[in-house]
Amino acid sequence: MQSIKGKVVAITGASSGIGKVTAIELAQHGAKVVLGARRTEQLEMTVEEIRNNGGEAVFSKTDVSNKTDLVRLVNLAVEKFQKLDVIINNAGVARLSRIDNLDVDGWDEMIDINIKGVLYGMAAAIPVFKHQQSGHIVNIISTSGIKISPTQGVYAGTKNAVRTIAEAFRQESDGSIRITGISPGYIKTDFAVKSVKTEAMKTSIAQVVEQMAIDPKAVANAVIYAISQPNDVEVGDIVIRPARQD
Repeated sequence: MQSIKGKVVAITGASSGIGKVTAIELAQHGAKVVLGARRTEQLEMTVEEIRNNGGEAVFSKTDVSNKTDLVRLVNLAVEKFQKLDVIINNAGVARLSRIDNLDVDGWDEMIDINIKGVLYGMAAAIPVFKHQQSGHIVNIISTSGIKISPTQGVYAGTKNAVRTIAEAFRQESDGSIRITGISPGYIKTDFAVKSVKTEAMKTSIAQVVEQMAIDPKAVANAVIYAISQPNDVEVGDIVIRPARQD
């Protein structure tokens, strides 16, 4: 893990769940982390925890549906640490329901955060990466786009859009900017439970998470693996899920 030491990594959705755990794990391996999310109180606590353990961390309030916020996050990394090595587009939302329930507002939110938020993150980081002639984009996707299930249609569609965009970028890149997609399955966070509206669905999902979900450190370890490779090695796609998951 020596190659991670000193890397500057920006992470969206870093106030909780996968983003928070990934930030903490990266900092423990010597990375300098730049955290973005909408909930600044949680970001402050995470930054304090990292610093108390000898790590380096800063944060910026970030709504990924606002392209200016992503530029501000990337600029903070460069201003504070003089470079940016990795951007992790982790922020995401799920609004699960049948398509014929016509949750148009939920569709819009998923498109704005899950697709446009990733594109805005890429758009903010790519000019810096081109100037440096190096960089790494890591997109946190989902197994929902691999196995399509009822109530997850639009959510899965947004995640598969990211897969398509990433593959096109990979083919367009000259190799100086690498791109990795990581697709988690059920992870022990409150993400899945918050994604549904009815109490019956909340109870059902909570039971599944309790029975089989894996620790978010598993995803953090996948991120560490991908970004610790030599510069001429690109890890394309990683699927990481409970062994019991269908």
